[in-house]
Amino acid sequence: MTAIGFHGTPTSGRSGTAGRSAAAHPVALRRPDGSALRVLVVDDEANLAELLSMALRYEGWDVRSAPDGLTAVRAAREFHPDLVVLDVMLPDIDGLEVLRRLRAEAPHVPVLFLTARDAVEDRIAGITAGGDDYVTKPFSLEEVVARLRGLLRRAGAATARGEAVLAVGDLTMNEDSREVRRAEDLIELTATEFELLRYLMRNPRRVLSKAQILDRVWNYDFGGQANVVELYISYLRKKLDAGRSPMIHTVRGAGYVLKPAD
Repeated sequence: MTAIGFHGTPTSGRSGTAGRSAAAHPVALRRPDGSALRVLVVDDEANLAELLSMALRYEGWDVRSAPDGLTAVRAAREFHPDLVVLDVMLPDIDGLEVLRRLRAEAPHVPVLFLTARDAVEDRIAGITAGGDDYVTKPFSLEEVVARLRGLLRRAGAATARGEAVLAVGDLTMNEDSREVRRAEDLIELTATEFELLRYLMRNPRRVLSKAQILDRVWNYDFGGQANVVELYISYLRKKLDAGRSPMIHTVRGAGYVLKPAD
């Protein structure tokens, strides 16, 4: 598992968060109307907030982040999240006060506290204030995602999709059957190519760096060989873009982006 320290840095090896097989990936959760679940991540550690946001976007959720309590309260009013991940220690008002203000306007939104404190009284304070669950730092991304899925189900804020289908332009992927099509053409992919394409399709129009791709598709302790990303991107291009308008684009010095063909 990826243990996340107080500053969002990995503190141990991974068992394969990003390299999970499609068969092991949980059924995607959606809002009852079929739209993406909305999650607000509140943490003043930018690296940690970004890692959490990436993991939650990989679940297919719509994620926004806030670096402090007052920004979080304003964002919640505009974003109307289905779930809030809330750090207790913030630079302005603390997480307990943020929770009080959030619940004044959205009394039923589930809240998962992040805390660097181990003391029983701190955990009790968070739950007593109305928090639904808590995770103590350092934590694993897998644990946080599992806790959030449990909270959403208990709150009735989400439903499971019978078929998890991703679509970007004329490219579709059925995550359950592992069937990928470009228009009507079936595309055969290896297991690694499938995981790479799934990550790109879950983040359409978003530039993903080689480091981010290595983290999510290969183990974090893979060795940092960025050339393996280039190699597999070239494999995907040959299968997806050959003879068609390209969907996978290189952003020089930044990474790769998948977007509908022009």
